Amino acid sequence: MFFLSKLLPLFVYPIGLSTLLMALALIWVWRHPKRAVWAIALSLFILFFCSNPIVSATLVRSLEQQYLPPDPMPTADAILVLGGGTAPQLAPRPWVEVSEQGDRSLYGSRLYTQGRAPKLVLSGGRISWRGSSGSSEAEDMKQIAMAMNVAAGDILLEGDSLNTRHNAVNTKALLDAESIETVLLVTSALHMPRSVAIFKKLGIDVIPAPTDYFSPTENRGDVTIEGRILSLLPDAGATHNFTRALKEYVGFVIYRLRGWV
Repeated sequence: MFFLSKLLPLFVYPIGLSTLLMALALIWVWRHPKRAVWAIALSLFILFFCSNPIVSATLVRSLEQQYLPPDPMPTADAILVLGGGTAPQLAPRPWVEVSEQGDRSLYGSRLYTQGRAPKLVLSGGRISWRGSSGSSEAEDMKQIAMAMNVAAGDILLEGDSLNTRHNAVNTKALLDAESIETVLLVTSALHMPRSVAIFKKLGIDVIPAPTDYFSPTENRGDVTIEGRILSLLPDAGATHNFTRALKEYVGFVIYRLRGWV
């Protein structure tokens, strides 16, 4: 079921759905040419629509603007950082590496050094059948946290979770064992709405502390005519962001059907 939960949604996302439509077009091209033309046209529309920077940014902001960083940032019993932003130390990497979502571990560590909580909880396992091996994401994040002057004795690890639901269930047991009542929840702004819903469903008192914004609202300087033209053209980065936002909406629907949010 876990494998299917990762596989089936791929055919809903822009690249997978367009590829499926193009494959159907090849099957239909000789016996059903009109049907093939419609499949190709729909595939091109999906790719063009989802790769438009304006469309992509609008969808991303619909999630990111639901929770903004508290000002001032409150204190809590612990800071909880969700995995999804590190790569293990495998050759030729000289150390653990962070992806774009690696802001999570950096920001969580920064909140600790600012005195926002006395404990840092790091949650994240690693899916072996995706070609990943080595340490868990929680252990990777620990190395990053210690490099940012987080005391090793103040770090709690949960290294078995493979999705957000696992994060919540596994960390709840850890938090209960440590008598931790309130946590600053650190994850990507895009991922925060679903995460908050899952944690609150389990009765965990979380304070959203989002980071890793794909589409900031503050405009630094006027947009030039060149920028406006480019914003109307397909962009691979926009497709990536659109897919990530769509993934959150699809995940929320699936989690709602399963009673997890």
